Amino acid sequence: MLRLENISKTFPGTRALDGVSLDLKRGEIHALVGNNGSGKSTLIKILAGVEKSDPGGRIVVGERSHDAVTFSPRDAKRAGLHFVHQVPALFPWLSVAENLAIGRGFETARFGMTIRWPDQHARARKLIERFHIRALPEMPLVALDPADRTLVAIARALQDQDGEHAGVLVLDEPTAALPGPEVERLLATLRSYAEAGQTILYVSHHLDEILRTSHRVSALRDGKLAGTRETRELDERQVVGMMLGHAPAGAALSQPRSSGAPVLTIENLSGRAVSDVSLSVARGEIVGLAGIVGSGAAELLSLVFGATARHSGRLLLDGQPFAPRDPADAIVKGLAFLPADRALDASFASMSLRANVSLPRVGRYFRGLRLRHDSERKDARDAIAKFLIRASSEEQSLDTLSGGNQQKVVLARWLHDRPKVFLLNEPTQGVDVHARQEIHQLLRAAAAQGTAILVASSDFRELCELCDRALVMAKGKIVAELSGPAIDTHRLTELSHFASQ
Repeated sequence: MLRLENISKTFPGTRALDGVSLDLKRGEIHALVGNNGSGKSTLIKILAGVEKSDPGGRIVVGERSHDAVTFSPRDAKRAGLHFVHQVPALFPWLSVAENLAIGRGFETARFGMTIRWPDQHARARKLIERFHIRALPEMPLVALDPADRTLVAIARALQDQDGEHAGVLVLDEPTAALPGPEVERLLATLRSYAEAGQTILYVSHHLDEILRTSHRVSALRDGKLAGTRETRELDERQVVGMMLGHAPAGAALSQPRSSGAPVLTIENLSGRAVSDVSLSVARGEIVGLAGIVGSGAAELLSLVFGATARHSGRLLLDGQPFAPRDPADAIVKGLAFLPADRALDASFASMSLRANVSLPRVGRYFRGLRLRHDSERKDARDAIAKFLIRASSEEQSLDTLSGGNQQKVVLARWLHDRPKVFLLNEPTQGVDVHARQEIHQLLRAAAAQGTAILVASSDFRELCELCDRALVMAKGKIVAELSGPAIDTHRLTELSHFASQ
């Protein structure tokens, strides 16, 4: 159904893909695995036509061959390649029928001026039945279970293909946000699609899902294809071995490094996706949380910041009980938080750099009823210099800056006041190599000034470069701890998959 031939991609300073060739058979679920930075995302972007490959590669779909350099999103759509991303672009307050119509178009009366709702709902009912979705056309998407919402995204992607044997469905971490029972139901549905002839490329960090769902597994390592094997021949340890290039070692843990008095102490903390977690972070220490998608690391930060309700456990700040009612309360107490989605949760794209830096403390610039813009501008200019932000002036709109400079603006907002504790989720996601190095430099400088830093990242290389200690999370629990030279990408990969077994 699909063959990739000699696909390479070079970015400044790095070769993301190096001569990757891969084939998918009709009616198979083909799993693609690899550590962060192995090239999976780049390969998918080239397959979708949104990233151009280096010369010499080809994408063959069915009987038609395409030059990978010129392959476009339109070519991908015409070839029957369909993509559902980790966070599908769905609209929770619109109905199932409306979500299915978006992108394709509504059933309309003559001249397209009026939606024919009976026809629209009839079409939706056929798709609901075909894709085994537990819903009615009129139901708002928000009322569906998580697995059914994912199936709506799949149905929307596949609805116009010619029959169940046509096209290729590419799923990127489809179970990342699903609870356990919903995961199994989605996987069972995907298996039924494959049995009916649908070809699926399945990208996931969850090896147990891959082993019980896929037919073959391909592993990428450092931009190269490390191998393709029949799933029935593999177990989890062998899949990790394909990803690492060697057999994984045992799960013996290193001794944690001793540190000074803790600034932040977490005792038996539990929440929706976190269970009985205890840890501490000392003044000037950088502690990493390592884990695959769904490990609970991101949810732990949210619990500490008061953005998610705690079920049990307690927090101590400088040895005193600390129970933030909400994020505003946590900020007052000296905590700062950098979420993973900068654009959605941490910045204001159309506002100036000045406004983005000053927002948490804008009240201090008021004198009487007047906002002192001169003081605000001075602080913003100081931030540009201190936090290595490349901008023409403090009045430059945030959305005109590069991703790395936008991230440094958000860092400047929080680090300006030297927080006691800085919580960060994926701090260098989507930034270039140089910006990554500068962000690490800023975080080390903050730690040197006494800030306790707790950082969650699925990029294990980042944790090796940045952290004094690394705690491995799996299934909502801390399952291992490494410190100093023992923090190694291969070791973190092994422990993420095996320490909780």
